Amino acid sequence: MTPVLLSTSSVFPEPTAAAFEVAATLGYDGLEVMVWNDAVSQDAGALSGLSEHYGVPVLSVHAPCLLVTQRVWSADPWERLRRAAELAETLDAPTVVVHPPFTWQREYARGFETGIRRAAKNHPSIRFAVENMYPVRMAGREFVPYSPGWDPTVAGFDDYTLDLSHCAASRTNALVLADAMGDQLSHVHLGDGTGEGRDEHLVPGRGGQPCAELLESLVRRGFAGSVAVEVSTRRAASRAEREADLAESLAFARQHLGTPSVVDA
Repeated sequence: MTPVLLSTSSVFPEPTAAAFEVAATLGYDGLEVMVWNDAVSQDAGALSGLSEHYGVPVLSVHAPCLLVTQRVWSADPWERLRRAAELAETLDAPTVVVHPPFTWQREYARGFETGIRRAAKNHPSIRFAVENMYPVRMAGREFVPYSPGWDPTVAGFDDYTLDLSHCAASRTNALVLADAMGDQLSHVHLGDGTGEGRDEHLVPGRGGQPCAELLESLVRRGFAGSVAVEVSTRRAASRAEREADLAESLAFARQHLGTPSVVDA
């Protein structure tokens, strides 16, 4: 059975701790912790306590790679990745999600492929799953803020995270990119998008990506990783509205993965 995780980013602007409560209430199999400015997301002790209290394991850690998290833990991206790996090890989470370097991170970008392999050797229990990103479109122009690009399969890595919302933003069919990732596909960020050229993180089924087909293909692909629901609920007017979107996302994942719900189990 493929575990369905709730990304803590899916409850934003509520804090990390709220994601544990929501995941437990709705019946998610675990959490992906997005490490960001919330102190709890950076604290192994706090996360372990919340995991034990709610009975929800942390099964993935998203390293602080966003623009707004460039100073979390350290200004050095390798130090941030090292600490993300140590956090994952402490929590028994098998996956660390990492983005390709930004173009202005020249030194980091030059050694990225070698560094990821070295990190995997230093942390053998962790899969460092490099995530597909997307070009940015502004005022009718397009530029790629990642080096060597937004598609990690061009460089080649041992593990990948496939993000369906990012596929929509890059106007790439997720099934095609999954084929390119092949046996190295080890983690999925489940969301959707309309292909308007921006990162939307819609509830799956509300955009144009083949979310259902991708989930249904995972068994055929020999997928042995996890699926994390990463959708935006920041516009939800209440906790109840947020939970409704996240319950719908979980039901969608369960249906197309062919896994039972908590009620059915």
